[in-house]
Amino acid sequence: MLSYRHAFHAGNHADVLKHAVVVQLLDYLTQKDKPFWYVDTHAGAGLYALDHAYAQKKSEFETGIGPLWRARAGGQPLPDMLEAYLDQVRELNPDGSLKHYPGSPWLAWQMLRDADRLRLFELHSTEIQVLRDNFRGAGRKVMLYDGDGFNGIRAILPPPPRRALVLIDPSYEDKQDYARTLDTLKAGLERFATGVYAIWYPEVQRRESVQLPAQLKRLPLKSWLHVTLTVKHPVEGGLGLHGSGMFVANPPWTLKAAVEAAMPVLVDLLGQDAGAQFTLESLDN
Repeated sequence: MLSYRHAFHAGNHADVLKHAVVVQLLDYLTQKDKPFWYVDTHAGAGLYALDHAYAQKKSEFETGIGPLWRARAGGQPLPDMLEAYLDQVRELNPDGSLKHYPGSPWLAWQMLRDADRLRLFELHSTEIQVLRDNFRGAGRKVMLYDGDGFNGIRAILPPPPRRALVLIDPSYEDKQDYARTLDTLKAGLERFATGVYAIWYPEVQRRESVQLPAQLKRLPLKSWLHVTLTVKHPVEGGLGLHGSGMFVANPPWTLKAAVEAAMPVLVDLLGQDAGAQFTLESLDN
């Protein structure tokens, strides 16, 4: 399916969880002098205007990045993980008015150093063109691939510097995306066992969504971290996104404490009813 456009959902609660974790991973990887690659299987447009008609149609950012943005503007102290994430969003909104939202590729673009590289895949014909426009003039640091990221990343792993963050975050509109995500991580680990892999998935009332975390945890990994953010009770009838999860294979040792401090605040700020909660579990070396 190629109908999904992330611009309709930019900055929602799922983006907040995903991007706050991604910023932590990027920050850790940039602390060492050795270069690394950032690889994104489903890059989308990379950058989003929150005043565009797409974002305004449902205004999902108002229950995602919006509450965090207002909390910091109001002087509320926030955990370091959320402060770091908001600092990156602020790069696009220096006047303090929330008008632009960075997708994962743009966060990486802002944080990576000259020697680091971005490798971005996008299959949607419209999204890849917008992605090209957004990264026009970026030079050799960024390489865009018009195609299927599930298959594409297999050809570029392991990366020459032997360090990488790989984000696997399809829309999951097609239920086959769950199985393909699992298979892609398996293949990635066979080629590049020491890479950091971050898998995002939606919490929806679908059997595949419930099964995926357990399947990921059964992989032969020395360490992993799994965090979920549920913002409301599932909608009666089974439609809609009530939360999301991030599974990180080979996470940095600093990630668990950062996530643990941030999640209660996210539940408090983004929770929509009594069903709001988080879970956090990990396997350590």
